[in-house]
Amino acid sequence: MPDRIKIVIADDHLLIAETWATIINLEHNFNVVKVYDNTQTLMDELPEVKPDIIIMDVNITPLSGIEATKEILKNAPNIKIIGVSMHNQPSYAKRMIRNGAMAYVTKNSSKNEMYLAITEVMKGKKYICQEIQLNITKQMIVNDDERNNFDKLTEREIEIIKLVKNGLTNKEIAATLFLSTRTVETHRARILKKLGLKNSISLIKIYQRFYSRSLIFLELSSLILIPPNIVFPFKPKFYKVCCNRFWTL
Repeated sequence: MPDRIKIVIADDHLLIAETWATIINLEHNFNVVKVYDNTQTLMDELPEVKPDIIIMDVNITPLSGIEATKEILKNAPNIKIIGVSMHNQPSYAKRMIRNGAMAYVTKNSSKNEMYLAITEVMKGKKYICQEIQLNITKQMIVNDDERNNFDKLTEREIEIIKLVKNGLTNKEIAATLFLSTRTVETHRARILKKLGLKNSISLIKIYQRFYSRSLIFLELSSLILIPPNIVFPFKPKFYKVCCNRFWTL
C-alpha cells in the first residue's frame, strides 16, 4: 500500500483547521499530521514535520499565507502549498499562485473539491477552485457595445493609450513612437471617438478596468477550463499586446 499523503493545515481559526483535518482524514490516502494556528510555529517546525502538502490560510498571521508561501518555498521547494481563503476574488488566487502555491480553494468549496485539489497538486498540476473560475469568467463578460468598440482599436492606438496612462504629453508620445505631434493628436481623437469617451481621464479609467481584468485572466487561464460560451472583451491579439508589451508583472 502506498504511503499516505502527509498534510499540515495552517489556519488562525483553530476550529476551522481542526474541522478540515477531520474531513480530509476521512480520505484513506490523506493524513493530516499537524494543525497550526500561526505561520511562525509552522515555519519553525517544518524541517522536522516534513509534510508533502501545506493547506495555507491566506489571512493567517504573523506572516500572511501569501508571504509565508514565498518564504517556505525558498527553503523547501518540494513542498506543495494549497491556498485557502474566504476571499473569492481572482486577485487573491493570482497572488498565491505567483508566490509559488500550486492551488487555491475558497472556504465555500466542498470537501470533494479539496480532495481534488490535493490529488492534482500531488501530480504536479495546478488547481483553481470552481468558484474562482466562475468569478474570472464573470469578470470577463462585458457589454457588447464596449467590446465591439475595443475591437476597433489598432495596436498603435493601444500603444498610445498606454503612454497616455503613463502621463506622457503628445510631444513625448510622438518622440517615443517616432511620429509627429499632429499624428498623435489625430490618433487620440480617433481613440476617444471609437470608445465613445469625452476626455483622457475617462480613457485611462476604462483602460485600467479592462486591461487589469485581462492581466488576471492571462495569468490564471492556463490553470482553468473556460466554458466555450463565454464572450471576452478583446480579440486575442489584444490579450497578447496587453501581456507582452504593456504590463510589468
